[in-house]
Amino acid sequence: MSDSLREPWLRGIAFNPAAPSDVLIRLMDRAAGEVGPLMCEGRDLPDDAIEAALRHPARGIRRALAGNRHVDPSRLVPLATDPSGIIRARLANPHPRPRWVRPLPDDILVTLLTAQDGGEDGMLTEHEITQELSFSRQIPLSFYRSMAGHEHPELRIRAAWRWQSLTPGEREALLHDPDPDVREAARKSSWELDPEAVEAKLPSIGSHSKPFVLGTCALSPALVEQCFADGTVHPLAWNRHTPADAVARLARHPEAKVRAMVAARPDLGPELVAELREDLEEDVRMRARLHPFPRTWAEFWAIHGVIGHGPDCTCPITEPATEPSPDWFAACAESEEPVLRRVAASWPGLPAELVSALARDDDEEVRIRLACHHPLAPQHLLLDVFATRPAHRPHLLALPGFPRTGRTHLIGHPDPEVRALAAADPSLPDLPLDDPDESVRRAAAANPSLEPEALEALLADPRTAEGAAANPSLPVPRIRALLDHCLNSAATPATTAGRRGTTSK
Repeated sequence: MSDSLREPWLRGIAFNPAAPSDVLIRLMDRAAGEVGPLMCEGRDLPDDAIEAALRHPARGIRRALAGNRHVDPSRLVPLATDPSGIIRARLANPHPRPRWVRPLPDDILVTLLTAQDGGEDGMLTEHEITQELSFSRQIPLSFYRSMAGHEHPELRIRAAWRWQSLTPGEREALLHDPDPDVREAARKSSWELDPEAVEAKLPSIGSHSKPFVLGTCALSPALVEQCFADGTVHPLAWNRHTPADAVARLARHPEAKVRAMVAARPDLGPELVAELREDLEEDVRMRARLHPFPRTWAEFWAIHGVIGHGPDCTCPITEPATEPSPDWFAACAESEEPVLRRVAASWPGLPAELVSALARDDDEEVRIRLACHHPLAPQHLLLDVFATRPAHRPHLLALPGFPRTGRTHLIGHPDPEVRALAAADPSLPDLPLDDPDESVRRAAAANPSLEPEALEALLADPRTAEGAAANPSLPVPRIRALLDHCLNSAATPATTAGRRGTTSK
């Protein structure tokens, strides 16, 4: 067997779904090189292999596992207290992030957010690790909502930092919390809903934070007038605290962008709606036509999150802070406005009968959003979007409902990435083992329809060796024999060199 096939065989074995735990654990050895970390990060692992990786002395193995998106995150709890801060940070914020990020379990979140140190290696502080976690989108809203009543004061302090998301009762409780640090955090945050306090504080706030303050906080009449005077009114257009007289002025603002944002506000009066429906700009008229659908601010933001994004939008799929009602989404699904049907298609709770209707929608963006967001999207739609919109392929492949069969009609597609998808279909009658593209040949060689006898020739061919080693039809004894050969061939040069060195001395 040629040693030039060692790396392809190792990579294939590492991602072979039939490889048993003992094989995967051996791949974590140093002799396997970079294959071990690639495997620990890039595939699901059985419990025995996860335990071995969690206890592994090599930081690279544990760090790779910390970034694994295939393993149930509840299995990664020990990494939250790993001696290495680098590993804790990787668990807190793996990169690159997919469009939809699954949340971490509460025990990991509590451990990371209340840690008193950044790890023994001294590379990061606990604050830097919690910052990574805050940016990661791995904290679910349910956890944020529970922090105000959490037993740990550090989490109640963090709840106070999200002052406007709290209920009046929660705010009052934090202002009178038994812990003085919590009370102080609540006092420092309470200014956001005090118009005079906002006006007084704004001059000391950095320029990069001013748009956030003007777009979310309660505003005094004097501050509103100042915004009109110095031309900083854009954030006022979506601030729910903007006074009604200022909203009317914004609806007649010379900038179309400002009028468009105002046109979709849920608090817009009927006279202004009628006026904006006659606006010279189509975008303004379109947003005004959406009334009376944006009746709440949750509905406003659901619509805003869809408008103008285009068919190749790969914005993160996140949980909204507040969500419109199911009836509202159902009404959007049956609207004549494409924008509203796109909003409905983006909601994963839409009933099956409405999903079926939107899967046949004339608007391509509706169909794309349905494929990317809804668990009941038809498999043929997922395949259609995969074939026609490359931007969405990584996300679609990660969906649990993405079809593993029914792809054979794509085998003649001009795009090799689409052909590779078809080449993995077990029902494909003729496998494209001689395709000019490497990824297609690899997928064909890994096709489980191949018999073990046929795999031997493919294992010996550099063009198909990796795919054949990843084939689940490869018998386990053969997998172990290949691994023995690969690891022994890696150990031999080092052993020989060591003996020569001893002899020379």
